[in-house]
Amino acid sequence: MAKILILANNDVGLFNFRKELIEELIKENEVYISLPYGDLIPKLEELGCKFIDTPISRRGTNPLTDIKLFLKYRSIIKEIGPDVVLTYTIKPNIYGGIASRMSAVPYIANITGLGTAVENGGILQSITLFLYKISLKKAKCVFFQNKENRDFITDKIKMSNHRLIPGSGVNLKQYSLMDYPKDGVVNFLFIARIMKEKGIDQYLDAAEYIKRKYSNTEFHILGFCEDAYEAKLKELQEVGIIQYHGMQSDVREFHKISHCTIHPSYYPEGMSNVLLESAACGRPIITTDRSGCREIVEEGVSGFLVEQRNSQDLINKIERFLHLDYKQKKLMGAESRKMVETKFDRQIVIEAYINEIKKVI
Repeated sequence: MAKILILANNDVGLFNFRKELIEELIKENEVYISLPYGDLIPKLEELGCKFIDTPISRRGTNPLTDIKLFLKYRSIIKEIGPDVVLTYTIKPNIYGGIASRMSAVPYIANITGLGTAVENGGILQSITLFLYKISLKKAKCVFFQNKENRDFITDKIKMSNHRLIPGSGVNLKQYSLMDYPKDGVVNFLFIARIMKEKGIDQYLDAAEYIKRKYSNTEFHILGFCEDAYEAKLKELQEVGIIQYHGMQSDVREFHKISHCTIHPSYYPEGMSNVLLESAACGRPIITTDRSGCREIVEEGVSGFLVEQRNSQDLINKIERFLHLDYKQKKLMGAESRKMVETKFDRQIVIEAYINEIKKVI
């Protein structure tokens, strides 16, 4: 059996978005996973993965910590002797890629988003691109999740083999088409980590305005809350502007009551899984007109696009949605589902990986 080593930065993303690929790989290969321990590690081990605990400072910029990660990857590769290494997210892509290259082991990288270091420019962008140049140059394949990321990186770094895939795709059976809820109270849904770059300020601005003007609306929020927003969420919940539900293990229960998902994110992600899952459930979408979000929406057909960081534009698009009749809202949801069935089925991603791995092994 061939040995496949997967380098990732967290268990949640690996289990929720790569589980089906892992299930396919385990049929004929030994699969090792290197990442920090988390609650979903036992489930990944149940699938048949062999876990290697690997601490990662996901957002840290301490060079000593990153050197330790690189050395850890070198040690893991030497010990296991993988036939191919799969890397996800920035630090595994960079340090795992360099370690694989130095060990003469084939590797396949996935650019799941450029990250704020590249997005914001400056010295951090220059350093990150330099490291990407070293790590990606000899990759057997680099997967990109949207065209803007691909064009930006390939303009800076010449590489021989890269492919565009539809993000992580979505499991169309797990996120099945749901009945559209009745048109009494209109429920809006925000699902994301409660942080500035995910557009929470714009969502709260819109909720305050719309709720006071349209009494038949409810604004729901799901996700882990950063300290900076705890007081504000509590205050707005107490006066009835929002309903905050915290972290949820299964968001499908909330899609059942939702009429529309609002995702005003300007975080530099590859392809929004929140939007893919919402669309798969047959829900209209209001989201930012930027890469990683706009690809999942057909303007005016399955939802609306808004200018990033623009609360007034978001308010305007919510009002446009509210002025649609029930049949039009329901049709928007059906169009969302149709789009993901055509373009974002997770099986497309699995087949792309299997194809590239077969070239190597």
